[in-house]
Amino acid sequence: MAGLNDNVNPALYDYGDEATFWSKAYSWEPKKAHQFVMTDANGIPAFLIKTASKPTISNGEIPLDHINVKRYVKGKTSWNTISISIYDAIVPSGAQAVMEWIRLHHESATGRDGYSTFYKRDVKLRQLSPLGEVIEEWTLHGTYITESNFGSLDWGSEEVVTIEVTLRYDWAFLSF
Repeated sequence: MAGLNDNVNPALYDYGDEATFWSKAYSWEPKKAHQFVMTDANGIPAFLIKTASKPTISNGEIPLDHINVKRYVKGKTSWNTISISIYDAIVPSGAQAVMEWIRLHHESATGRDGYSTFYKRDVKLRQLSPLGEVIEEWTLHGTYITESNFGSLDWGSEEVVTIEVTLRYDWAFLSF
């Protein structure tokens, strides 16, 4: 069934009528990078998590060779690691919280490694509205630490100590 807008580029007609275009252009609120909280990170207090990257995904590719051309189809999907930065407070100690999670992966004193059920966690990354409401929620399933850097010390610096942690997860789910 043919419609009135069949010959119009769809990118050009979803702006409403001219009378309301400019008033609606300023009626939306952007998400702000500083309004977030990360929870369930195996005892790391949410208020110590200074920065967190959001999930990213990569799709592999499979080339299909045919005579003198190639075409491609999607290969395996991989969720990429994320980085978080944690304030190293005196109490509660950020370093101690990270080390307790690491000890579930590997215990340095004994050389024992843990089962994945010991160290893998489902971590929540929640973006907040200006009023503190959760407006976006990611769940990172099967999260564990792949790398951590406990910061550096410098007598000439006036910076606080932060811990940089890289997290690997099996997959992520965006609830809303």
